[in-house]
Amino acid sequence: MADENPFLQPSSLPFGFPPFDRIRYEHYRPAFDAGVAEQRAEVAAITCTPDQPTFANTIEAMERSGRTLERVLNVHGNLSSSMATDEMRALETELAPLIAEHLDEIRLDPRLFARIDAVHATRHRGLSTEQRRVVERYHQDFVRAGAALPAPDRERLRSLNTRLTSLTTEFGSRVLAEANELAVHVTDRADLDGLADHIVEAAAAAAAETGRDGYLLTLVLPTIQPAIMSLRNRELRQRLHQAATTRGLRGGPHDTRALVSEIVTLRAERAALLGFHDHAAYVVADQTAGTSKAVLAMLDEMAPPAMANLEKERARIEQLLRADGVEGPVQPWDWAYYASRDRAATYGVDPNALKPYFELERVLQHGLFAAANRLYGVSFRERDDLPAYAEDVRVFEVLDGDTVDGSTLGLLVCDWFARPTKRGGAWMSEFVGQSHLLGTRPVVVVCLNVPKPPQGQPALMTTDEVRTGFHEFGHALHGLFSDCAYPRLHGTAVPRDFVEFPSQVNEMWAWWPEVLAGYAVHHESGEPLPQDVVDRLVASLSHGQGFDTVAMLAAALLDQEWHLRPAGQSAVATEDVEQVEAEALGRHGLRSPLVPPRYRSTYFAHIFSGGYDAGYYSYLWSEVLDADLVDWFTDNGGLSRDSGDLFRRELLSVGGTRDPLAAFEAVRGRPPSPQPLLRRRGLGG
Repeated sequence: MADENPFLQPSSLPFGFPPFDRIRYEHYRPAFDAGVAEQRAEVAAITCTPDQPTFANTIEAMERSGRTLERVLNVHGNLSSSMATDEMRALETELAPLIAEHLDEIRLDPRLFARIDAVHATRHRGLSTEQRRVVERYHQDFVRAGAALPAPDRERLRSLNTRLTSLTTEFGSRVLAEANELAVHVTDRADLDGLADHIVEAAAAAAAETGRDGYLLTLVLPTIQPAIMSLRNRELRQRLHQAATTRGLRGGPHDTRALVSEIVTLRAERAALLGFHDHAAYVVADQTAGTSKAVLAMLDEMAPPAMANLEKERARIEQLLRADGVEGPVQPWDWAYYASRDRAATYGVDPNALKPYFELERVLQHGLFAAANRLYGVSFRERDDLPAYAEDVRVFEVLDGDTVDGSTLGLLVCDWFARPTKRGGAWMSEFVGQSHLLGTRPVVVVCLNVPKPPQGQPALMTTDEVRTGFHEFGHALHGLFSDCAYPRLHGTAVPRDFVEFPSQVNEMWAWWPEVLAGYAVHHESGEPLPQDVVDRLVASLSHGQGFDTVAMLAAALLDQEWHLRPAGQSAVATEDVEQVEAEALGRHGLRSPLVPPRYRSTYFAHIFSGGYDAGYYSYLWSEVLDADLVDWFTDNGGLSRDSGDLFRRELLSVGGTRDPLAAFEAVRGRPPSPQPLLRRRGLGG
């Protein structure tokens, strides 16, 4: 069987790269079952030994367990997001409760917890700092999973976890299916006036892929669709906006409202079993914020000045609307369009006119890779010999040194283009995690959703796509630079409200003059983006902070409000989900008919299927750290190897082996200050 199923033995390819050319759909379930059986046998060997619990025979043994299962789940978990065929989605639905049951079988095993508890009690005797950290992490993981609860409560937790896993998996599937179903079909080319030619061509290709004539405007995950910024046809803007904001609200098989209600109800019950007032309190207790009170204080402090900025922006939008001869009030589908025009008029920057300067290959080679080389001394060599899982997916070997003779850190997999089977948004993940204990080096993947150009045409990026590319590449560097012994602490295994910080810092290099000069070159003429345009582009990036901040705050507070509901509170009726959402935003002074949250509840995949439940605030929380460290980089020479090496050594490479705020202080020299973020977002300070 091992000869036939590639998951059942370690990959023979470099770095343990998955043998995608051999992996078939029928391999997943048998390998999953074999992996579960293997790890259960390994755990049984740990719990049944007559030897006294030690770090080596308990914690380290757990870290070595489950290798087959990890190989299966790392591949399936990634491809169920990026290659979500009907088969893969069905398999995801099938496996999700089984994964939850398996994890509970381990974490709710009283014999295993007793051994971990014993090692934890003696952790200060003869263990290294990293070993103590991994013991503490294991102990906390098991306690938070319910291992210390009485048997009846542990059994209830098992059923809750299994049901929640099924619900969140179903939520993600419905959101993807609904987005595909609600993509806006256009038959008349004239209706697309204002869109760049390459976007129109991509829309034509998207329509052709579904067997339709004309053009198809596919939906991205956030509420505001990028095409709205450019479309001159107001009716089409309205259609696109309404398609985006009605996802999950239309009834039928893709409606998500009942899922939202049941998910938050069961999460509240689980939190109560574990001794917390609500799910938000349970989540934040394991984050750097510490308490829901601290989270709400930060968000509520930002809300009034953000709404004040929004009012100033609204007045300007209304002026532009009237100048166009449009009667009646400003509508939500007007805002992004006129804000884009206002930005262009204020700074003389037309986003559509700039796209030819942001050709994807140059952004990759002379932007992302060049900045990483200048900062950290790494270089990238393409590996055409490794089998990718889809067309246009590319693999790069990451060399730790300025020449090709440098030692290899790992592999970077680049999956840039949108496809119907790919969920919206952008993300970084891993096929293989770094660990000195296991002798593994990282294989990380970065996924974007850049519209794929027609055959033979270059892929041109918006400024937002460029920023997103630098952001996700920051996550990739965090994983690639990991220098940890134990898998539980490697790479991005840090608190959720800290994990976004390094990636947000990496965004600064997108607009750093030396980096921008390297990649912002017209793809036809070869002319660089003129310096005066660069200056105006950088200045324009802070335009519209009222809208952006309100939309982000609304999403973060909406997430908190759903998860502040205590156990025992009546479940929200399906027809009341929108009302609960509106009331929640109203309580925080963020209810605006013109500015919907970045994600509405019914397609808020981050919190109902993506692992950011009660944690969406982390983007803004991390931005406090990000803005402060951007100031530090700027004050210390910018694109400096000395600064890059310090950041890498003290923070990026340490994973979860050090307290995250201590790692920040090791770089910054002091605790974080909120003032740089307030200045960045125009909120005073």
